[in-house]
Amino acid sequence: MSREYPDWVNPWKAAEGKRTFSGTMALSRMSRLAPLLASTDGIANFEASFFRDALGWAVVTLEVKADLELLCQASLEVYTEQVSRSSTLAAIEEPELAEDLPEHYDLAPLEEGRVVFLDLVQDELILAVPQVPRKPGLGPVQFSTDPHTAPGGTEQIRESPFAVLGNLLKDGPEDSNHN
Repeated sequence: MSREYPDWVNPWKAAEGKRTFSGTMALSRMSRLAPLLASTDGIANFEASFFRDALGWAVVTLEVKADLELLCQASLEVYTEQVSRSSTLAAIEEPELAEDLPEHYDLAPLEEGRVVFLDLVQDELILAVPQVPRKPGLGPVQFSTDPHTAPGGTEQIRESPFAVLGNLLKDGPEDSNHN
């Protein structure tokens, strides 16, 4: 695992220095992402570049790549979702400045005035998880609530459980040891 970054950074100082941080982090470290995954094995690769834009905003461009193991909600099979996301985020010191933020920037999540790389990458991956995970290439899935229809649409003939019980009572006990 590559570790070319600190746990957190002051975004304004990093922007002044036009700093770039990159590396990998284990998916198992991402506690908010973990419940969405079938497995937390694997890593996320990221690169975060800080700069000041023409208006003076402290900006970070973030690239995140990871292979996420998800459970397909149609087939209930585990599949790999390849994620590659790019975002441009701006750090603001005053919450009321969020209204002035240009539309093409998202708000950078800050903790005590710092960008925490784990949170930054984890947020991007959470946004990448499909609302209803579905394995690519999976054909149409037929669902039925009719208990007489088998998967695939074929008709099944089922005898009512009460009819089976009635037949058993009519036939009487097979063992005639009762007096």
